Amino acid sequence: MKKLQMDILRTMREEKNLTQGQVADILGIDRSTYSSYETVRDTIPIIHLNKLSVYFEVSIDYILGHNKIKKYSNSKKDIDLTKMAERLKTLRKEYKITQIKMAKELNIARSTWTYYESGKNLIGTLLLDHLASKYHYSIDYLLGKIDENYLKTPKK
Repeated sequence: MKKLQMDILRTMREEKNLTQGQVADILGIDRSTYSSYETVRDTIPIIHLNKLSVYFEVSIDYILGHNKIKKYSNSKKDIDLTKMAERLKTLRKEYKITQIKMAKELNIARSTWTYYESGKNLIGTLLLDHLASKYHYSIDYLLGKIDENYLKTPKK
């Protein structure tokens, strides 16, 4: 992830006068694990990103530095696996990419991508970050937390 993420996480925590240990308690993890997220030594799992976005009332896109929109209107608290699956499939088809090519691009097995597209597994943070950056999709949108893709340029 990025240095920007480190700054955002620390700033959000400090604005609420919380210690790393207190944020770790909110996530149900060890302080050292949270510290590794804040210092970008480790990747934050999507589940923890979602908990942070709900607690701090910000978008996942904001935490990861994809845009400066702190909070989307009508943002849902929970990840919607069904919408995630539909939106990943739509993204892939929009760019005319086969499941095999998408799996190769992400360096994962085709069956793994199929599980994401079927909603059986939650996609990982690094994969979502890659897709959001390359294809200009909002992570919050891909996860079904919002219904409009704020990063996508409308087609004319």
